[in-house]
Amino acid sequence: MDEKLKAFGRLLDIMDELREKCPWDRKQTMESLRNLTIEETYELADAILDKNQNEIKEEIGDLMLHMVFYAKIGEENGAFNITDALNGICEKLINRHPHIYGDVKVDNEDDVKKNWEELKLREGKKSVLSGVPRSLPAMVKATRMQEKTAQVGFEWNHIDDVYEKVKEELSELEEAKMNGDQEKIEEEFGDVLFSLINYGRFLNVEPETALEKINRKFKYRFEYIESHASKPLKKMTLAEMDDLWNQAKIN
Repeated sequence: MDEKLKAFGRLLDIMDELREKCPWDRKQTMESLRNLTIEETYELADAILDKNQNEIKEEIGDLMLHMVFYAKIGEENGAFNITDALNGICEKLINRHPHIYGDVKVDNEDDVKKNWEELKLREGKKSVLSGVPRSLPAMVKATRMQEKTAQVGFEWNHIDDVYEKVKEELSELEEAKMNGDQEKIEEEFGDVLFSLINYGRFLNVEPETALEKINRKFKYRFEYIESHASKPLKKMTLAEMDDLWNQAKIN
């Protein structure tokens, strides 16, 4: 513990010094850091999918720097400091884990999640969806909304029901396509995606991660076509490109 506290204290000291002496660090605001923090978060997400422990360690450090940076600016503004932020999350964790720090009994992970959502409502949240950030990527947002509403009972009873809903939405999309109503097509396409995300939850598949893995697979195979093509891609037939695609699948 002493080494962990020492390392965190060292980061705080460096942040104080940079904020005082470095022109770039001195200039930053919470708003100017926002996009950089989002970028760092995605870099951590990439490292996790790559299973690269060294990069994960590095990206955790980068994000920790950003958190300390925000706290430093908050302190300068007289709004809060790092102590307030850390004590705040400690109290929240204690309050939301009454099965650990109180006398509430739980049987499994689902009970913990349900208690969590109920406690948030007691704390003054007006909706179980109020904690879902507006700026989340749409697929992640859909997953989080479905997870949260499931904790209060708004959930299908069986996976077969979810699959039937997927087929229903696909049928409605096909009908909209036949009618040629582009606005309706977009709406029904969204319904299909939303129902597939729900189906993924019942299959214990994280949709965002699954799609990103497919993105990476597609990227590798298409770049294989580019690097092994005997002529410019625009002069190749689809069949010729498909042959290289199939080669990439076995290489």
